[in-house]
Amino acid sequence: MVYFDKHPRSTPLRMAVFASGEGSNMENIVRYCRHVDRRAEVALVVCNRAEAGAVGRAQSLGVDCEVISRSLLNDKAGMEALLEAHRVDAIVLAGFLLMIPEFLISRYRGRILNIHPSLLPRHGGKGMYGRHVHEAVVAAGDTVTGITVHMVSEACDEGRILFQAAVDVDAADTPADVERKIHALEAAHYPRVIMDTFFE
Repeated sequence: MVYFDKHPRSTPLRMAVFASGEGSNMENIVRYCRHVDRRAEVALVVCNRAEAGAVGRAQSLGVDCEVISRSLLNDKAGMEALLEAHRVDAIVLAGFLLMIPEFLISRYRGRILNIHPSLLPRHGGKGMYGRHVHEAVVAAGDTVTGITVHMVSEACDEGRILFQAAVDVDAADTPADVERKIHALEAAHYPRVIMDTFFE
């Protein structure tokens, strides 16, 4: 674990948020850093889809945003140069759908967090993201689901669990109902857990 506050900083911790979708979690993190806990800031948003809502949200928030290809993500020199140019200290995944390459995990060991929309290890692994997870929860007849914040490791969804929060699933809930409940948990907890982890 890296505890950034062991060495007092004259400037905020600089985070890159990687997102592939609408970017609601990314926006929540940006606003939390600006209005609640200013020990960190989102210095860069990285997105692999030019049409994703996260791109427009980043622009409206005045946060630098880079749209990257899968090939650039896996280009060690290119990705390291991008992150170094923005002086990135830590990486936060917020609905990012591509696997993080091992060279980035190694370089930012203990400084890459992800949020998964279920109570891992249930409904985790390759292909289990977003609506796919909520559909699996309903199909399995689960009565409880939730969120898991974990360290990113080389194995998908198997990094050390840092935090979990649960919510009931009603018998009549659809995947869309479960998704709304999960989004509420993410908004309530993810930004705070990020700060608690990096500044414990």
